[in-house]
Amino acid sequence: MILIIVLELFVLITFVVPKHGVPPKPRFEGKIKSSSMQAEVAKSVALWSPRDKNNAWELSGQFEGDIMLYDNPDLKNVLQDDNARWPKAVVPYFIEKMDFCDDLELLLERRGFFVDYIAQEDQDVITEAFEEYHMKTCVRFRPYKEGDEDFIRIEGKQSGCWSYVGRHGGGQVVNLQNPGCVHHGIIVHELLHALGFYHQQSAYERDDFVRINWGNIKLGKEHNFRKYGEATVTNFGVQYDYGSIMHYSAYAFSKNGKPTITPLVRMSANTGLLYMPLPVL
Repeated sequence: MILIIVLELFVLITFVVPKHGVPPKPRFEGKIKSSSMQAEVAKSVALWSPRDKNNAWELSGQFEGDIMLYDNPDLKNVLQDDNARWPKAVVPYFIEKMDFCDDLELLLERRGFFVDYIAQEDQDVITEAFEEYHMKTCVRFRPYKEGDEDFIRIEGKQSGCWSYVGRHGGGQVVNLQNPGCVHHGIIVHELLHALGFYHQQSAYERDDFVRINWGNIKLGKEHNFRKYGEATVTNFGVQYDYGSIMHYSAYAFSKNGKPTITPLVRMSANTGLLYMPLPVL
């Protein structure tokens, strides 16, 4: 009797759960500078709390905190580069479920069926971020299918929260360290990088809206606060937004616990797409 139930369950899972292909190794997997740096990043991000003054992605050790560069970085805003946009605003994705499991030993004991079960909570947080895009923009995230040349592979490696900016071709990783990065606002932020957005405070007009307190910035981190010229980036006519999900926190890269960014008006919270200039998507 038990055997029959197990077989019926296997058949149900086999024929009801949709099957999608496993993508090949992505062309852009990300490069970590050193193992010691990776360990430091992993620890800082794992200890991060939404109550902290800074953002988890500011701790991730990449360019501007969470932007993964490739061999020949072109810092032009990719939203002006049609080749770096996702065709028809459709982004195929694949979630590396093994990276979002809470107990690897138990996972290995129970194999495939338990993968879906144990990883479901984190996967739900990721798919809820997709749903916000679906509700508020024309962008559509869909599961990877065999034959997709370009896709994002969502991993949870111990290297922080990071993404490439825009579509680069041949597959690219969006990393959401687990634990640490599987939070709605962080996921929305990293996906916006994948769509082609840089950080809000790097906009050419930023000095009209915020003051950068250079004396409070950690030595060697000043480059994270550079701004791009008007010929390099565009705001599509949308006003600078203090509350953008893409804006640094007021204490980003602070060396003394004092603000590195002072808004000229009150800065609002950035937890989702509510404050994102949606028309540019």
